[in-house]
Amino acid sequence: MTSISIIPVLDLKDGHVVHAKGGKRGAYGPIESPFGGAEDPIAIARGLLQASGADTVYVADLDAIGGSGNNFELCRALADHLHGTTLWIDAGFSDVSDCLFWLPLGATLVIGSESLEDIDPWEDIRSTFGKSVVLSLDFDGDGFRGPGQLQSDPNLWPEKLIVISLPRVGAGSGPDLERLAAICGPAGDRSVIVGGGVRDAGDLAALARSGASGALVATALHSGAITQKEIAALA
Repeated sequence: MTSISIIPVLDLKDGHVVHAKGGKRGAYGPIESPFGGAEDPIAIARGLLQASGADTVYVADLDAIGGSGNNFELCRALADHLHGTTLWIDAGFSDVSDCLFWLPLGATLVIGSESLEDIDPWEDIRSTFGKSVVLSLDFDGDGFRGPGQLQSDPNLWPEKLIVISLPRVGAGSGPDLERLAAICGPAGDRSVIVGGGVRDAGDLAALARSGASGALVATALHSGAITQKEIAALA
């Protein structure tokens, strides 16, 4: 069976870990998790890493994405405590200066298409940071969020690409395999990571068969719907 890697997700809001569901960020409430309380992101991150066997954590700073502050110091604490772990941080990066502010953390920066007003800032970011950035192609119920050319022109895509369906996040509706297929073709040998909708090991296997190299997972790890044994079988 084709392998697929798991990247656990930590959604931060007002210093707490929240349960992302349906892409409606204003309604996200504190996470209920066996790994720790919502007020203890470090404990929860450790639990997610142990449950998934991953060496990378995706951190979504929802305050920064929404333009209402940031969780920079909390992300610094995560970087300090999670030795040997790579942090992927999405903090609403819209230009090079945004990225430079976060660069001291040593994290991989995830550039969400929804945070880009046009193509020029993305080209500046890509030319400045090269292979060290990941591009997230963000979709909501109305379609693609971001400059249209960023979706339609694969020449603008870096080596690692996230395809995220926001309405499917935490909703238990399954991943969008049709959208994945539409991206994987033009993506060629790039790594394509899918976010939104992963419910169980069956979904992971379906994503692997459809060409995904990785999956962003949160709810299914907190609930225990995906086990270490199943993840190991897919690795």
